[in-house]
Amino acid sequence: MSAWVLPDHIADVLPSEARHIEELRRGLLDTARGYGYELVMPPLVEHLDSLLTGTGEALDLMTFKLVDQLSGRTLGLRADSTPQVARIDAHLLNRQGVARLSYCGPVVHTRIDRPLASREPLQFGAEIFGHAGLEADLEVLELARACLQAAGVAHLQLDLADVRVIDAVLSPAALDATRTSRIHAALAIKDVATLDELARDLPARVRQDLLALTRLFGGLDVLTQARELLQPSLALHQALDSLAWLASQVSGMAVSIDLADLRGYAYYTGMRFALFAPGRGGEPEELARGGRYDEVGAVFGRKRPAVGFSLDLKELVGAVAPHPLRAAIRAPWGVDAGLRAAIAALRAEGHTVVCALPGHEQEIDEFRCDRALVQDSTSAWTVKPL
Repeated sequence: MSAWVLPDHIADVLPSEARHIEELRRGLLDTARGYGYELVMPPLVEHLDSLLTGTGEALDLMTFKLVDQLSGRTLGLRADSTPQVARIDAHLLNRQGVARLSYCGPVVHTRIDRPLASREPLQFGAEIFGHAGLEADLEVLELARACLQAAGVAHLQLDLADVRVIDAVLSPAALDATRTSRIHAALAIKDVATLDELARDLPARVRQDLLALTRLFGGLDVLTQARELLQPSLALHQALDSLAWLASQVSGMAVSIDLADLRGYAYYTGMRFALFAPGRGGEPEELARGGRYDEVGAVFGRKRPAVGFSLDLKELVGAVAPHPLRAAIRAPWGVDAGLRAAIAALRAEGHTVVCALPGHEQEIDEFRCDRALVQDSTSAWTVKPL
């Protein structure tokens, strides 16, 4: 095998795509800042016990491990930034009130979770810590929408769910963690046969409600159907009321409900959502996901309400057209003081000036120069159209 061949699902990012990703990154961070979110930069590598504490088996399997040559301790390459941001909120900032934090950086996965995915996503995210109310949930939904719209995504579809619904359904049955996990997994892919097998010895009403959940997806009328079909409880109605309120408040997005959608259930403690837009083939493509995860800071000794979302810029870049490239100015290479001063002045004004090195004056450049810096009859340097 050639030494330059990269590992599976790892790829270089070439100039045109890198420029597009960087434009998106700047736009997303500026949008988050406009909502009052402060930027943090967690490290790519941490002690494994800190990085994975309280995150569940799924993230453990996604995390690369290595040995620290300085301490001998096991380190992990982060597979998700959310636990790190929770650690920052709990131990470094330690604020009593609300903290709004955003981040953008690479994460590394040992495996892919869907075809054509990268094992090195560029993860952007935003989190609110310190407020347990629906107001924070709504703000995160609105920020996620604003970020995608700022990136140029149109026709957004918001899919809402709440893990408290399944918790309410299963509450009459005393299930161990392994069986609960298997039920969650079957519900997430609407595997009715497996779910029926797993629920065979459960109370009849619990089994009936589990099977009903697989059918409870679609428009907002799903919430009404859930109230009619599922065993009533305070927890169930609180979850359904929350979803109904959020659906009534969001704007600029079509809203759907899927009460069996439990992707990432190990994280979430309440509302969870995904944002979709039509992909290149016309099929809906998931571009962002998030929700409420009030337990995420507990393992760091400071349990705080938390809600947020994240997305992969490397996936987002394939869903939106790049901004038109601002053409550059071609300049000759030289040591003439006037030439150098003219180039410096143009760059200070924000122009891109590409100096054509000797012998390469006719080469095509990445910036598609449409003007040239030339010397006029008075020996002054001026910009002229090519």
